[in-house]
Amino acid sequence: MSRLHIDNLDTKILQMLVDNGRKPFLEIARECGVSGAAIHQRIAKLQATNILEGSRALIKPTTLGYDTCAFIGVFLKDPASFNDVVESLKEVPEVVECHFTTGQYDMLLKIYAHDNEHLLHLIHEKLQPLGLLRTETLVSFREVFSRALPVTTKKG
Repeated sequence: MSRLHIDNLDTKILQMLVDNGRKPFLEIARECGVSGAAIHQRIAKLQATNILEGSRALIKPTTLGYDTCAFIGVFLKDPASFNDVVESLKEVPEVVECHFTTGQYDMLLKIYAHDNEHLLHLIHEKLQPLGLLRTETLVSFREVFSRALPVTTKKG
């Protein structure tokens, strides 16, 4: 897969947005020494080339009562049903990530639940009926850190 070229200005813009996704474009323009129109054009280009995929607010799950985070390795009854299972998983709001992986699992899920009882309910009542053969669950005691990838230009 070919990589898209980003220059130093793109890198600086991206880093500012990673640090503060709500930073006003005019403030970014001032710090970069370019016009507001140039920033709008650059951000539009970054979005059009899928380097920058929108923006979103990050909510701390525990503040909404989701005290249990788990990673679930999924074994499908029929691996050919992968796409159908993925579409069904999109309807389960507690499933926040779904990954197609190598190794023993057909997919790996990240899920939030209010507590262990809720997690058990989600696995048995929401996930198992989707065509799962079995699951392996790892409960996270706590997230130690999470961060964005560093924004750099590729050298050489």
